[in-house]
Amino acid sequence: MSTQTSAREAAERTAAVSFAEISSKRRGPFRRYFHAHPVAMDWLLVVANFLFGLGNAIYSIGIGEWLPLILLLGASTALVFRRHFPWLVLAAVVVGDVLTVLFTSTGSSSIGMWLAVYTVATTVRALHALVAAVLAGAPLLVAMGFSMPAEIAESIASGELPPYIGLISGVVIMLFNVIAAGIGITIRRDRQHEEELRRWAADNALLASANERTRIAREMHDVVAHSLSVMIALSDGAAVVVKRDPARAADVLDQLSVTGRTALADMRRVLGVLRDDAQAAAPLEPAGSELMELIEGFRAAGLPLRVVTSGPVLPEDRNFKLTVYRIVQESLTNVLRYARGLSEVKVDITRAGSVVNIRVTDDGHAPAPVKSLGAGQGITGMRERAAIYHGTVDCGPRPNGGWMVEATLYWPGEEPAHG
Repeated sequence: MSTQTSAREAAERTAAVSFAEISSKRRGPFRRYFHAHPVAMDWLLVVANFLFGLGNAIYSIGIGEWLPLILLLGASTALVFRRHFPWLVLAAVVVGDVLTVLFTSTGSSSIGMWLAVYTVATTVRALHALVAAVLAGAPLLVAMGFSMPAEIAESIASGELPPYIGLISGVVIMLFNVIAAGIGITIRRDRQHEEELRRWAADNALLASANERTRIAREMHDVVAHSLSVMIALSDGAAVVVKRDPARAADVLDQLSVTGRTALADMRRVLGVLRDDAQAAAPLEPAGSELMELIEGFRAAGLPLRVVTSGPVLPEDRNFKLTVYRIVQESLTNVLRYARGLSEVKVDITRAGSVVNIRVTDDGHAPAPVKSLGAGQGITGMRERAAIYHGTVDCGPRPNGGWMVEATLYWPGEEPAHG
């Protein structure tokens, strides 16, 4: 099983559980019970159908006719299988009602047809359900036209009932069939709507999970790439100056220790988000996230850094500041990794209204050919971070040598002034 399939199945299970809880709260206690126990609902309808026709069956037995009871038991038994064979059950119930009308003197008094029509309507399109309702009632109307109970015929002959009573009965039968089909159509649409919502919830959970994995992967890359690059540079520097200037070497080793401890704290924080769901909503803010602390760390690693800022201070939103921090961090990490013969590395951070521009340049040169020391995700990660704020990141060599990274971010908390 692929990782993508496993992630989708996990998201669907999570979404299904959450959506089931929401749907359960919308239902009353009886609906919740029967939704959880569909077999109990089936038997309840079977019993209701039997009890509804039992009076007519008992009356028929009293006049020596057992067929209504047999047909009633057959229709009730067929309703047990209505979920699995809706069309066959409808056909069986219709045949039973027609036989009752044709071969008994009391006529049909079962509600099985309505239950069967309802069941069919929950499984097919609305038009097909209405056609089924009409077709199910048509044989019964024909049978009633050929065989009318003796009591009704006598009442019509004596004037107690109007001669169009058969038409009225047919209209009533068709009306109740259509009502049963309408209820089934409504239930089917509700179920389809719930299924669409469940799928939407599953897709949304999967997207959120993918976004969170991407966010954590970016943090892991930035933490590891930056910390290891700085630690390697510091250890190389300590090895060079340890004999000539032991005091300076001790300072470098102290900075190496601080960098290692900071990296370890950041790793624990990121992995803690993975282990503890309660921390998942917390921002992945680095330990020691102040930009100037980051600059001093790179200076200690040997970069000749110059920082220039202009315009208002950065927005106080820590997610936005984290984006700026990570872009500067990744840019300087790449300079530390690849640039040789440096005399100056410049960081320009400019804010004008809602636009923040970050520009990191150096005048070094990279060895040829350049061998990548990382996973190749640093620039992609910067662009993903910038895209959150509708920004862009451009990277490339400078005309006079060196490398340049320029990022433009748009802070949504403020709109540029219009004249």
